[in-house]
Amino acid sequence: MSRKILVHTRINGEEVEFLCEPRQSLLEILREVLGLTGTKQGCNNGNCGACNVILDGVLVNSCLVLAVEVEGKSVTTIEGIASPEGLHPLQQKFLEHAAVQCGICIPGFIIAAKALLDQNPHPTELEVRRWLAGNLCRCTGYDKIVRAVLDAASSMRASACCTSVC
Repeated sequence: MSRKILVHTRINGEEVEFLCEPRQSLLEILREVLGLTGTKQGCNNGNCGACNVILDGVLVNSCLVLAVEVEGKSVTTIEGIASPEGLHPLQQKFLEHAAVQCGICIPGFIIAAKALLDQNPHPTELEVRRWLAGNLCRCTGYDKIVRAVLDAASSMRASACCTSVC
C-alpha cells in the first residue's frame, strides 16, 4: 500500500485539495478523483494531445505530469474555458466550423489553441498548424480545426478592440 500525499492546487480558478499516490498522473487525478472528465485519455504517453491542460500558463500533457507536481500551481482544464456568460470563442468557432466529430481529441485541441492565443493573439495559419502538431485527430481533419482557431483569434481581437481604445 502506497502512502498518499496531500496536494493543494488551483484548478479552473478554484482552490482544490486531493490525496494521491506519488506515481499517479495529473490525468488520473483529474478524471478519476476530481471528476473532470473533459480531459481525455488517449495514448497515455504524450503523443496525441487529448489530455492537454494549461499548467501555470504552459501547455502540458497531463498524462506526463505527476499529480504531486501541481502542488501550489494553477491548472486550467477544458471545464475552465467557458464562462458563466457562455462558450469561449474557441468553443463557439469549433461548433460553427464543424471542427468536431467524435469529440475525443477536441478538448485537447481547444486547450492547445487557447494556450497559443494566450501567447500569440495574431497567429498565422502556419503558426496554428505548427502549434497544434502535438494534437492528433482521426475524424475531422485539421483544416476545419485550423480555420476555427484563426476565426476565434479574429473574433477575440475584434472583441478586445471593442472593449478598449484601439
